[in-house]
Amino acid sequence: MIALTQRFLFALTLMAFCVASVQAGPEEDLQQYVDENTQRLVEKLMAERGLYERDPEAFYQNMDDALEGFVDFRRIAARVMGRYARQTTPEQRDEFVAKFKRSLFDSYAQALVSAEDFKINVNDAAINPQDGNRASVAMEVITASGNRHAVTYSMYRKEGSKWMMENVIVEGVNIGLAFRDRFTQEMEANRGQVQVVIEGWSDAVKSLNLEDEVNKS
Repeated sequence: MIALTQRFLFALTLMAFCVASVQAGPEEDLQQYVDENTQRLVEKLMAERGLYERDPEAFYQNMDDALEGFVDFRRIAARVMGRYARQTTPEQRDEFVAKFKRSLFDSYAQALVSAEDFKINVNDAAINPQDGNRASVAMEVITASGNRHAVTYSMYRKEGSKWMMENVIVEGVNIGLAFRDRFTQEMEANRGQVQVVIEGWSDAVKSLNLEDEVNKS
């Protein structure tokens, strides 16, 4: 298997989180919606490559505005914390959500500086036959050099509401689970001091080698 760079993995992760919500509908509607929004986001990504270097805060604000109301960061962050979320105060949970978002934005921005051009094909969308409120969207990322990488979006919806992104799988690696495992490792290394782990989350993410996880899969 051709190894992916860690930065490109992070870029794919955040690209997945950028996909907006969509009204409930059949598989073909979901696939079309994800495809249209993914292509729009790829164009935006290419157009804003230089913004991070020129004005990092403007880049962060653009990202935050684009994701507002579409990505359930609080839900995702709670899953990353896992059982340790029960040990936190509301203020600590708010702080971790902010740290989690910023770590993704930082990784995404750094990936843009050196990433080669790529395109994304949305190949299929399937609603879970056992649970109509769960779905997966199969995609393929094709780099300028011709490498192809499988990406799957995991989506959910509350009854009668919109589809929302909740996780992404890159080359068979569950990214949400990788983050949760990292949080658990940090809690064990810091003897259960959750505030220490929250404050150091950005450094913990930088040291998380998703490329190794891909190569193990």
